[in-house]
Amino acid sequence: MNDKDQTPENRLRRELPAERPAPSGPDAAPDGPAAEKTPEDAPRTGPEKAPDAAEAPEQKRPEQSDLTGRQRLVKGIWPPRVTRAQLIVAVLLFGLGFGLAVQVASNSNSDSALRGARQEDLVRILDELDDRTQRLEDEKQGLQKQRDELENSSDQAEEARKQTVEKEKQLGILAGTVAAQGPGITMTIEDTKGSVQADMLLDAIQELRAAGAEAIQVNDVRVVAGTYLTDSGKSVSVDGNKINAPYRFKVIGKPEDLEPALNIPGGVVQTLEKEQATVTVERSGKIVVDALRAAKRPDYARSSS
Repeated sequence: MNDKDQTPENRLRRELPAERPAPSGPDAAPDGPAAEKTPEDAPRTGPEKAPDAAEAPEQKRPEQSDLTGRQRLVKGIWPPRVTRAQLIVAVLLFGLGFGLAVQVASNSNSDSALRGARQEDLVRILDELDDRTQRLEDEKQGLQKQRDELENSSDQAEEARKQTVEKEKQLGILAGTVAAQGPGITMTIEDTKGSVQADMLLDAIQELRAAGAEAIQVNDVRVVAGTYLTDSGKSVSVDGNKINAPYRFKVIGKPEDLEPALNIPGGVVQTLEKEQATVTVERSGKIVVDALRAAKRPDYARSSS
């Protein structure tokens, strides 16, 4: 090493790197500390983030494995996915169930009412149902017979006229404008103390009607659909006509039905006997009901035929 190299200026140049010409143009590197950034300091973009993305599924797999079977079932059925057909079937099943519930409730109410009745009442109810069924069956057979006669008659007009006359007589019996006769009963009520009231006689009339009475006469008064009874001192008035004891009922109907209806436990006969009245019921093969009522012409109603 010569003396020229040992001068301070030459020593400094030897220690510093050689100067490089600064590049010109848009590709010129910026001066200062920003130009000294190393590759480690540069932001990572693009493929360098791929390892993080690959690790994401590995981090979620433990969360899916933590779900129990019940949680998977709940997640599969909720929220529900209902189709239109399933909705219609659900509505129909709901309507059917509601109808069955109403029917069961109504049957339960009827059963509870009958369950609380006495044995005598149940027997009476069954007898009345049997009697009404038999009467309806007889009426059905009569109507069928009339139909057959109309179909088979050579002179249908004459047959229709005869049936019209017969029907008029039947309606006259119900209205009290025509006398009637037939099998039935006679009930006599002796009231020496005047304790029998109008409502007791009305109960007797209602009981007889329920048992199938077709014509009723009390003393000299014909009982019809619009008959009313009132108390009049120690006697009773029927449709405004005062009648006195003994009260004599003449009733046309089936004796086997009329008499038991009056003698049921707690019925008409027992109620009257509690009032110290004497009741006598007699069956007869021929009862004549000859008390008549005047035919009243309606003010407004007219026949439509």
